[in-house]
Amino acid sequence: MPYFDSASAAPLHPVARQALLASLDEGWADPARLYREGRRARLLLDAAREAAAEAVGCRPDELVFTPSGTHAVHTGVAGVLAGRRRVGGHLVVSAVEHSSVLHAAQAHEALGGTVTEVPVDRTGAVTAAGYREAVGASTALACLQSANHEVGTVQPVAEVAGVCAEAGVPLLVDAAQSLGWGPVEGAWSVLTASAHKWGGPPGVGLLAVRKGVRFSPQGPADERESGRSPGFANLPAIVAAAASLRAVRAEADAEAARLRILVDRIRRRVVRLVPDVEVAGDPDRRLPHLVTFSCLYVDGEALLHELDRAGFSVNSGSSCTSSTLTPSHVLRAMGVLSEGNVRVSLPPGTSAEEVNAFLEVLPGAVSGVRERLGVVDPGPAGPPVADSLELDALGLRCPQPVIELARAIGRVPVGGTVTVVSDDEVARLDIPAWCAMRGHTYLGEAPRPEGVAYRVRRAV
Repeated sequence: MPYFDSASAAPLHPVARQALLASLDEGWADPARLYREGRRARLLLDAAREAAAEAVGCRPDELVFTPSGTHAVHTGVAGVLAGRRRVGGHLVVSAVEHSSVLHAAQAHEALGGTVTEVPVDRTGAVTAAGYREAVGASTALACLQSANHEVGTVQPVAEVAGVCAEAGVPLLVDAAQSLGWGPVEGAWSVLTASAHKWGGPPGVGLLAVRKGVRFSPQGPADERESGRSPGFANLPAIVAAAASLRAVRAEADAEAARLRILVDRIRRRVVRLVPDVEVAGDPDRRLPHLVTFSCLYVDGEALLHELDRAGFSVNSGSSCTSSTLTPSHVLRAMGVLSEGNVRVSLPPGTSAEEVNAFLEVLPGAVSGVRERLGVVDPGPAGPPVADSLELDALGLRCPQPVIELARAIGRVPVGGTVTVVSDDEVARLDIPAWCAMRGHTYLGEAPRPEGVAYRVRRAV
């Protein structure tokens, strides 16, 4: 069964498995102790730290291991904000950061700090100019992912790091998605990552803090990991994480070139094989193994289940798969279609045959979901019946409001309007995206006693 969700967790690399098993016999003792078992454990920990630091591009004494990538992010954000509290309480993040960064920002706001979100374009990329405008004299920290976890867009880290350096602001880079493919360029100040993203074991994160960055660890004092990650380290997992990072980096260039060809095939063919599809993210400046696309008139959860039954494990940022019924914050910030969203992230070793099989299954899966939702031909049907129509879509959930709009647009003449009244938060994103895809004019929204009215003018 092809597993196409390595952006969530990559399969355990063979080197990680070997290192994990081997270190279980040698790495069980406390590396802080001076007896022989402790010394052996300490040698393993030091070797793992040196290997990880080499891959990151920092000094070994600048890097500590944490219980997870999320823990590394929270520790890094809190530590720098506390260390630079005299500068001010302003934090800058991009609008498409991982939830761990955004949750840390929310916690900072709850304590009285301020947060500025830098917007992105439709590919999901920030600009250095956006950060230049956001940072100021009271900015204690700026955060920027190296590459987006949902759409794969690679961010201009080096340029943003230069802007932050000019302003005297440290830059924290969440490198979870990219570190297995190569080092992060630019003069970053703090870097975080997570081993299970590159084929290491879960439960190991990296936190690198450059010398000279003011950093004050929060919480009770602990002598381990420079006081930045308390508790007894899972040494076998750390050894496996460092060994697998070195291994995947040795294979990265060749594997990236191979997977990029396969992803390019998906990007090209999905829009030919499936009607009404939008591919998200930057077509060129992106991770080599990841592609995201959204399908009009499709329930995302139903599509994922359909693909799972066909033997393909994929993920989604669609609101239709969420218990909150709100679209992914990444897709919302980009302003792209969210319904029927599919994220394909190929693990190393994925074959062309597996990708071809996925492309053979996908059109039938999408058409089957659309048919069950009553979408056979959502285009114009019959002569216009009125210059304007209003649709009551209250209580209908993604993708039904857009389906109702598609059915109704042919009932007004060119120049006529259709108003959709919906209480589904997703409509705010998907109705404008539908207009852009189908060539109609989105006129805006207005609040109603119940829900929001979205107005569309028929243009074709």
